[in-house]
Order: sequence, then structure tokens, then C-alpha cells
Amino acid sequence: MSKEIINKVAKSKLITFDLEEYYPVGKRHLLDIKDWLYEGLFLKEKDFRTNINNFDWTKFNNGYVAVFCSNDAIIPTWAYLLIASKLKGNCIKNIVGNLEYLENFIFLDLINSIDISEFHEKSIIVKGCSKKNIPLDAYSQVVNRLKPIAKSIMFGEACSSVPIFKKR
Repeated sequence: MSKEIINKVAKSKLITFDLEEYYPVGKRHLLDIKDWLYEGLFLKEKDFRTNINNFDWTKFNNGYVAVFCSNDAIIPTWAYLLIASKLKGNCIKNIVGNLEYLENFIFLDLINSIDISEFHEKSIIVKGCSKKNIPLDAYSQVVNRLKPIAKSIMFGEACSSVPIFKKR
């Protein structure tokens, strides 16, 4: 007589939190402002404003933009504010920094907007493998968000998870 095989993973009360399900759609853009500087070295307000006014901002529609300067020029703060004002309405989000910082910012904003009430007093497994590029910091932010309400948090897959936190 053979015993019936029971799938314990399927019967468990684990809830999977998969960041890939929340992955924000939209192209990521890097806007280098060095070409808007006089001789690539410093900012001349009149020329800078002309360059900004002549730039096609619509190419960032429905995307995310990281604004930076690849030269070691000193850029006044107001210049970044001016660029942000042009980007507003032409992109989903914009930041001053590189693409890695942009991706972390996107995910932090996303994680903070998720309704986590369904995870209250539940055992959660944060899915580790993903086909999409999820920033490492996003996993830390998920734990920061879920720990105050979760019964337990694990990482990986249900068949081979790593315990992260368990409420006493």
C-alpha cells in the first residue's frame, strides 16, 4: 500500500509577497545636463533656460527620469528645480541622481503605497527569484513595511525559505 503524497506547501497558510507583481511599468531615462552648460563647464542662466525651453520633454512621457551632470561642474539648485518643473506632466517621476537611485526611489514610493492590511498577523514569504530587475533595497523596504504587522517573514520560495523574522 502506498501513502498519499501531500503537498504541504500548497496547504500552508503562507502568503507570498512578490515584488515582481507590483513592478512599475515605464521606461527609465537618464538625462545628462552637461550639454546645457557653457563649454560643458559652467551654467550660464540665459543659455541654460534657452536649452531647456527648446528641449523636447515629451520623449519622457510615461517614463521615469534621473537627472544628473556627468561633468564636475557646480550646478545651482534652482537649475534642477527648473528641470523638474519641465518634467512634471511629462513623466511619472523624476529625481536628481543616477539610474540606480531612480530605481530605488521608484520602488520605495511603490512599496509605501501598497495596501498591506491583508498581511496583518500572517506568515509572509517574500519571493526572491524574479525575471525583472528588482533593486536589492526594495527587499529591505518590504521587510521594514511588513515587520510591524506580520506574524512571520521568510525569504525565498516556500520549499526552501530563509527565516527573517518571527513575532514572539
